[in-house]
Amino acid sequence: MAVKQVVSGAQTGVDRAALDVALELGIPCGGWVPLGRIDERGRIPDHYPNLKETPTADHRERTAANVRDSDATLLVSHGRLTGGSLYTHEEACRLDRPCLHLDLQALSFPEAAGAARAWLDENFVQILNVAGPRASKDPEAYTAAAHVLGLILRP
Repeated sequence: MAVKQVVSGAQTGVDRAALDVALELGIPCGGWVPLGRIDERGRIPDHYPNLKETPTADHRERTAANVRDSDATLLVSHGRLTGGSLYTHEEACRLDRPCLHLDLQALSFPEAAGAARAWLDENFVQILNVAGPRASKDPEAYTAAAHVLGLILRP
């Protein structure tokens, strides 16, 4: 079963990579973002479609809405989950939603992609929430996530 929509909070880093890969592959994308379309650099660019603003600028509200409104959450990082990524994992557990963490320090890109594709099929995921560290926390997050997501989502 192929992913029919990719959502993220549109923060720099992994979130933004998910939207860019979806756009490149022609997969509908969107998600919840904080009030004012705020990211760590200021305002999320307008060329990202279907982003809905939460009632407040609290990033946790955006995270919870994206977990709630998706079939499953894929977390991509280099190493253990911290900060907002850890909160995303906790929220997925709280809502009893499937959640997979790909640690790219422990897995090669092909290994990570293979594990994710199997997990997506097992969980019948059509709407995929993607999250992970922002660019300031992991400068390599965007590039690594874009590469592995391309392997996962490309038909």
